[in-house]
Amino acid sequence: MNAPHPAAPATRAARAGLLVLLGTLTAVGPLSLDMYLPAFPAMTGALDATPAEVQLSLTTFLFGLALGQLVTGPLSDRWGRRRPVLVGVAAYTAGSLLCALAPSAGALAALRLAQGVASGMGVVVARAIVRDLYSGAAAARYFSRLILIFGVAPIAAPALGTLVLRFGSWRIVFVTLTAIGVLLLAAVAWGLPETLPAGRRVADGPGAAVRAMAGLLTDRIYLGYVVTQGLAFTALFAYISGSSFVLQDVFAVSAGWFSLIFGLNAAGMTALGQLNARLLDRFTTRRLLTVGLFVGLLAATGLLAGSAAGSLPAVTIALFVFVSSIGMTLPNGLALALDRHPRRAGTAAALLGALQQAIASAIAPLAAIGPDHSALPMAVVMLGATALSAVAVLTLTRGAARAVDPTGPPVPQPVPTASRTPGR
Repeated sequence: MNAPHPAAPATRAARAGLLVLLGTLTAVGPLSLDMYLPAFPAMTGALDATPAEVQLSLTTFLFGLALGQLVTGPLSDRWGRRRPVLVGVAAYTAGSLLCALAPSAGALAALRLAQGVASGMGVVVARAIVRDLYSGAAAARYFSRLILIFGVAPIAAPALGTLVLRFGSWRIVFVTLTAIGVLLLAAVAWGLPETLPAGRRVADGPGAAVRAMAGLLTDRIYLGYVVTQGLAFTALFAYISGSSFVLQDVFAVSAGWFSLIFGLNAAGMTALGQLNARLLDRFTTRRLLTVGLFVGLLAATGLLAGSAAGSLPAVTIALFVFVSSIGMTLPNGLALALDRHPRRAGTAAALLGALQQAIASAIAPLAAIGPDHSALPMAVVMLGATALSAVAVLTLTRGAARAVDPTGPPVPQPVPTASRTPGR
């Protein structure tokens, strides 16, 4: 068994602190996506915009999130992990404040692009830090535990958004995000360790980073997990962007009940993520990924049937099961993809995150196309994306074996003493 990583926290309190910090960095994205969802109907009137124009700010944020990861991942392989996170959180804080001042839906969409870029810088480095410290099933287990923090964002965000809206217009939501950014910046400056020592950093330039990404794309199994993740996230994003209109406009659910339903769904995702961490002691990471996808596929089929029948109970139950299944799908797919390229963990995490966001940004808006006052467009996109995700994992990732790194010699990765044989 390998020795612990030098930057690994030595005490339980320090490990818990790092888990919370990395989870918060990862949760900035969903917090920024979900917190202003209850304000969508009001924003259409305040900004003199259509629902599609308001939803565009979600799409541009996701594009920015992809771009931020794509740029920052290779830089973190070269400069270390701390510096990009500090820059990213500072820029996120400034971008949130500017969003609060946006004069129109178009300006908000543009500013959300910049805010997304900054948010992506923290997300990709948090994932790379996990890969620096853990590998195999231990990494999947850690990503599952991150969902305990990651899941708090969608649970709390709509309710928090509804609460702060009592004190002002939709703009106060972004003022609140600005305050969160200030607190997170202080926490990162004080408590984030450097997990990539100078001796392990990649000392090449931008051209080599591009070639490394091209090399990653030649790895069929890595690419298969990336496509699997991207399509699964597409289904999740279709739910995130469409559920407010479906539940509040189509089924006449109040903003308070919508926040409750949204929070319960996120709680299910969190709970299944914790169950996944325990199941990794008995089953392989790949098997649990496949199970999660097929549970999601069954739920999405039920959602389509419930939408066609106009049944709120059926739609609500199907959404709960689907969102819960994400707690098993995302951490396992992420760990399996990053486990193959330890030397380029930042670049691999960046490419995975960027393609994941790009796929979601391109496909999920289709949920807004179709007849008004219907849940069918969202259900069709969720079902189609989940089905394609299952096909990808069954075909493109067949024959997955040990970790590989075509961009350089493999670097020994530590495995925590609490972990067991890594699952594949």
